[in-house]
Amino acid sequence: MSTRIAFLKGHGTENDFVIVPDPDNALDLPPAAVAALCDRRAGIGGDGLLHVVRSAAHPEAKDMAERAEWFMDYRNGDGSIAEMCGNGVRVFARYLQHAGLVTEGDLAVATRGGVKRVHLAEDGDVTVAMGRALLPEGDVTVSVGGRSWPARNVNMGNPHAVAFVDDLAHAGELHAPPPFSPASAYPEGVNVEFVVDRGPRHVALRVHERGAGETRSCGTGACAVAVAAARRDGADPAATGTPATYTVDVPGGRLVITEGPDGEIEMTGPAVIVATGEIESAWLEKVAR
Repeated sequence: MSTRIAFLKGHGTENDFVIVPDPDNALDLPPAAVAALCDRRAGIGGDGLLHVVRSAAHPEAKDMAERAEWFMDYRNGDGSIAEMCGNGVRVFARYLQHAGLVTEGDLAVATRGGVKRVHLAEDGDVTVAMGRALLPEGDVTVSVGGRSWPARNVNMGNPHAVAFVDDLAHAGELHAPPPFSPASAYPEGVNVEFVVDRGPRHVALRVHERGAGETRSCGTGACAVAVAAARRDGADPAATGTPATYTVDVPGGRLVITEGPDGEIEMTGPAVIVATGEIESAWLEKVAR
C-alpha cells in the first residue's frame, strides 16, 4: 500500500517552492524526483524545493548543527543542487514558524552557503542576513538576441551577472540561459539579472535563475543587484561608513536590501505558506527512476 509524504507550498515575492519536511533526512530525493515535484503540469509546481532537515541529520550540515538546528537542503526546479536561495530562506523560516518549531524573533538557518541569521517580524516580513558580496575582477558580457551588455560579476554564495539595461523587455523571453563571456567567469553557470532604474536607490529587475529559468523573484539576485547598483552609483558603505539601502522591484513584489559598513547585506521581504498536502510515495518512487 502506498504511503503518503507531507508537503507544503509557499512563496516569497512569488518565487515559489515545494516544501518537504524531513527532519531525520529519511527521504530519498534524487534530481528526477525533485524535478517531477517542481513540474507545474505533472507535479506540484515550483521554482525549487525546500527539503527541511535537522542539521545534525544531514552530512553536509553536521558541522553547522551547533549553530543552526535546521538545514535548508535547497534544490533548483530541475533537481540540481544550489548553494543558496534568498527567497527560499525566508519561506523556510516561515515554514518553521508555521510548524511551531520556532517563534517570532531571531533564528539561524544552515545552508550550503553557510549559516544565515533570520528575523521573523511581527508584521509578517522576514529579514535575512545574506552575508557579504564578493566582486570578482574581470570583464563579463551577457547577450540576448542581437544585444550585448557589460555585466557586473557578483557572488552572493552563488554566482550572478548583473546587467543594466534601458528596458526590461530587452531581456527577451528568458526561456534559455542568456549567453555570457568569457566562459571561464562562470564554469558552473550563472544567474543573470537585467536591471533598470526606477528612481533614487530604486531599481527593478528580471532574472534568469540557473536551473530554473525566468522566475518571479530571486533573493540573492536582488542583493547582487543592490550591490552592483551601489558601486555604479559610487556608494561603498565600507568606504563611507554609511549603510546603502536599495528598493528592488521584482516581477513578484518588492524587496528591500541594505548593505552595511561591515559588508553584511540584509534582505527584507514577505514569505507566505499557501497550502499543505500529501504526496503519494508510489508516484514519487516511479518518477524518481
